[in-house]
Amino acid sequence: MFLVVTSITAVSCNSQTKDNPNSQAVETTVDSAATSPTSQANEVSFIDENGKDITLSSLKGKVVFINFWATWCPPCIHEMPSINSLKQSFKENNEIIFLMVDVDGMMDKSKAFMAENKYDLQVYAPHGEIPSEFLGNAIPTTVILNKKGELVDRLEGGRDYADPAIKKSLDKLIQIN
Repeated sequence: MFLVVTSITAVSCNSQTKDNPNSQAVETTVDSAATSPTSQANEVSFIDENGKDITLSSLKGKVVFINFWATWCPPCIHEMPSINSLKQSFKENNEIIFLMVDVDGMMDKSKAFMAENKYDLQVYAPHGEIPSEFLGNAIPTTVILNKKGELVDRLEGGRDYADPAIKKSLDKLIQIN
């Protein structure tokens, strides 16, 4: 329903085997989720770069773009410029929030990565367990929530977020009350 990229095959890192040099990238297709609110998802929280807690329930009324990533993951690093570009295209729009969640919770390393690459992407760390409907065993994984806090798409594997169809789909979600 949501993104045109649903038929694209992508490469991702297995988040369970990051320390295994023999682990291989996994090919996976996008796992589109049904549009239904989950109370567990609304209780998900993250910690920002300053130690401030943010819950998904506090973001209702905004479209939320959550990217789960790590600094050691090649597909994560590869897609970062296009995510930064996508975020810049919404710079004047306060109805969409971008959460870049370092699954390892290594805030200093992630902040240094963003600064070194001059990305305007705020880093967050998980504050508690992430529901499996958000994050399975592969990163990068991007989750899109509508203004009601409902999961509308889950994209496993690296993407080119500079694709105009993605911006168009997010614009449509922003227009929906």
